[in-house]
Amino acid sequence: MIEATLHKIAEHILSLDEASLAGLWEKYKARMEHFEASPEWEKSVIIFFMINAIRAKNHIFNEQILKRHPREDKPGMPTRPQKGKPDLRRIK
Repeated sequence: MIEATLHKIAEHILSLDEASLAGLWEKYKARMEHFEASPEWEKSVIIFFMINAIRAKNHIFNEQILKRHPREDKPGMPTRPQKGKPDLRRIK
């Protein structure tokens, strides 16, 4: 039962937009840093770490995607030097 509840919470949290949560990060960080023995403070700590969890998840996700699919060079974007022999052809 607890695991099912956690799965539902995770599902709901994953539906939240990181960009929208970014504005709340500072608010809950400040609340968390000002300790008071209250349920509101406890909720602030949980919310702060949920926001951080989403940020961490997205960071790891994006890193893994970039490893699997290196960015395609776009016009005007600096390119990285290729490793190995260059693809040269003799033109007469």
